[in-house]
Amino acid sequence: MANGWARDDAVQEQIDSTIDDAVSRARRQLHSGASASECQECGEPIPEARRQALPGVQYCLACQQARDKQRQATLYNRRGSKDSQLR
Repeated sequence: MANGWARDDAVQEQIDSTIDDAVSRARRQLHSGASASECQECGEPIPEARRQALPGVQYCLACQQARDKQRQATLYNRRGSKDSQLR
């Protein structure tokens, strides 16, 4: 369905771009490298099971959850697309 001067596939391109951005963001957040033995935030020891499960982990579970919550609160919709505003 064409809308004004937009191409017929403009909406699908916007959806694809939103998904591509989300995948890129998730890949950047993947852990890699050597795991820390102590949390960089609070200094508490990181359990061996966590270090083996997540290579490159730098934070204990409590600090990681706090960082994730803070990061989630700061996300915003750069493109102003409807699909991301509905979440």
